[in-house]
Amino acid sequence: MDLDDDAAYEVIKARDARFDGRLFVGVTSTGIYCRPVCRVRTPRRENCRFFSSPAQAEAQAFRPCMKCRPEVAPGPGLVWSTMDASRTLAVQAAHWLDGHAGEGGATSMAALADRLGVSDRHLRRIFHAEHGVTPLQYLQTRRLLLAKQLLTDTRLPVTDVALASGFLSLRRFNAAFAESYRMSPSALRRDTAREAPPDDGLVVHLGLRAPYDHGALLRFLATRAVPGVECVTGASVRRSVRAGVLGDAAGWLDAEFLPGCALVRLRFAPSLAPASSRVVAAVRRWLDLDADPATIDGALADLPGTPGLRLPASVDPFEMAVRAVLGQQVTVAAARTLARRLVDRFGEAASSPWPQEVDRWFPSPEALAAAPLERIAELGIMSTRAKAIQALAGAWPDLSERLRSDPAPGPLIEALCALPGIGPWTAHYIAMRATGWPDAFPPKDIAVLHAMKNLYGTSSPREAERHAERWQPWRAYAVLRLWNSLTPKP
Repeated sequence: MDLDDDAAYEVIKARDARFDGRLFVGVTSTGIYCRPVCRVRTPRRENCRFFSSPAQAEAQAFRPCMKCRPEVAPGPGLVWSTMDASRTLAVQAAHWLDGHAGEGGATSMAALADRLGVSDRHLRRIFHAEHGVTPLQYLQTRRLLLAKQLLTDTRLPVTDVALASGFLSLRRFNAAFAESYRMSPSALRRDTAREAPPDDGLVVHLGLRAPYDHGALLRFLATRAVPGVECVTGASVRRSVRAGVLGDAAGWLDAEFLPGCALVRLRFAPSLAPASSRVVAAVRRWLDLDADPATIDGALADLPGTPGLRLPASVDPFEMAVRAVLGQQVTVAAARTLARRLVDRFGEAASSPWPQEVDRWFPSPEALAAAPLERIAELGIMSTRAKAIQALAGAWPDLSERLRSDPAPGPLIEALCALPGIGPWTAHYIAMRATGWPDAFPPKDIAVLHAMKNLYGTSSPREAERHAERWQPWRAYAVLRLWNSLTPKP
């Protein structure tokens, strides 16, 4: 947060939603910290202490507000254009901890440092310099806020909440919760009693940063949704999730954009409850909920398009990688047809609350790696692409490790391009959709070149790439705007 305290107080007075998730205010007279959008009476200036994260506020013994619920706030996002290498590593470490907060046991900082290619001591130093707290303090806050969200929004038993939030025992959970929030988990559950959702699903609410063009995002997903695996209905996107993607169990997701508020209502299968932290992190990335539209739209002001365009990522990176191969040099509709054939033959039957819409799991890497090549090719998939899919499936253990550990997409793109049948366009598209890389610019994309010729008179791929440098580090969003410029408005 690059604001002095006087400027931060003006944000609080204005209830400026642009700073939601990046600024929190602790009120010394109450011992509570809030989001800048909180609707309670504005506190007096001398009673305010300002923080850039919930972890900083809780390290100073402030408790989260029950009204504005800091656990629902959008994340800070990644400020790629202004961060040096150390800050990038510190932010990547925080994102990793966000997604793994629910894993039980003491998370090894040495193992995380090794993933990021730095020493344990250096990671702790740069993490504290960037976030103002130690990695373990940050992790504890994420676990407690996840528990608070599950206690408030779901009917999950308190013992299951403790385990899903990363606590190894109910006793430790109760002690940590009471120490930090000055109330027991069961007391919070009584104060926030809600009716159980239908279909035994678990419901949580996720904040986003407005403006958000959810209509454009849902149209993009609907056009590419693989029948049986994913579907878009109204303001919701629903899909199956095979075992091994978000946890050991398979399940389903239903994300609905709520009208009139900056919230997504996420409902997911009870089987995914132990992986709640991964589910929330994956959906935030999938729907790009933590993006900063003011910064991105300002950088792309010379491109056509409405404010709040988001970059759709994916829940299952392997599925997205296979679909990228199937989409090589064919139309979106043709790629969707080939994906459905692949799912019908090699996927398994799935259970969901919508059996007419979501009834299949996408094939696992193991299933496609073991499939006879001719069984893939006879689906109408060219032999070169069938070989690329099998090479991708065979290399997935190494590639998935790169997805988890590499802070930048470069090594992943190099590893993908080393596989047969995967060139730079496919590798960049996979990085764009599987990881949500905001600066992806698939080289020699025919639609992008056509749109840029129409808009700017560029005459070659090299000229187009030079022109696109002005959009860094948001070129993936520029790609979406360029694609949309060729599509009639709905």
